[in-house]
Amino acid sequence: MTLVMFESATVTIRPWTDDTLERVGYDPRSPYVERFWLGVIGPSVTWLMRRIAAGFDTSPNGFEMPLAETARALGLGDPGGRNSAFFRTLSRMVQFDLARTGQPGQLEVMRRLPPLNRRQAARLSPTLQEAHERWQMAANDTTPVEAARRRSRQLALSLLELGESPDEVERQLMRWRYHPALARDALCWAVDRQREAVTVATGA
Repeated sequence: MTLVMFESATVTIRPWTDDTLERVGYDPRSPYVERFWLGVIGPSVTWLMRRIAAGFDTSPNGFEMPLAETARALGLGDPGGRNSAFFRTLSRMVQFDLARTGQPGQLEVMRRLPPLNRRQAARLSPTLQEAHERWQMAANDTTPVEAARRRSRQLALSLLELGESPDEVERQLMRWRYHPALARDALCWAVDRQREAVTVATGA
């Protein structure tokens, strides 16, 4: 496997867009990725994909990612050296076609992950393979409206966690062309989930 390396202290992250995956792919922070992709790509790649997805929420066209800060935030230590855990993580993203090198100093990363293919699903435990088959059958029965509702709720919760105000979250969803009613539903759902999380954390 060819290791991905960058000479500067930051790397420019750009979206690797795919029209089909925008419709049928899975957000890196979705339950599907956590349950099924995690066992294929490993926890460090999963967490880095989630972190980059949050960056795309606020900077859809791309952003600068500091290498050392990101590596330490993921618990991967100092990124220096060809054999560092962080650069191996970047290389695994490329190996699994979740990212690709672009211009010098740039990395293009998938916004959404595809469903596991047969070869990848075969690497799961028998129990997870059965669960994956059930998940796929259920996904085939999901209407476009329900899929949009789930996606808008995930985005709203991510924006709140990034510190955006509720009003700005709703405006951003509408800028992304979600129907106003769907944007309001997503905001209310996300606010409730965030409130529940705070309650659990504080024991209130």
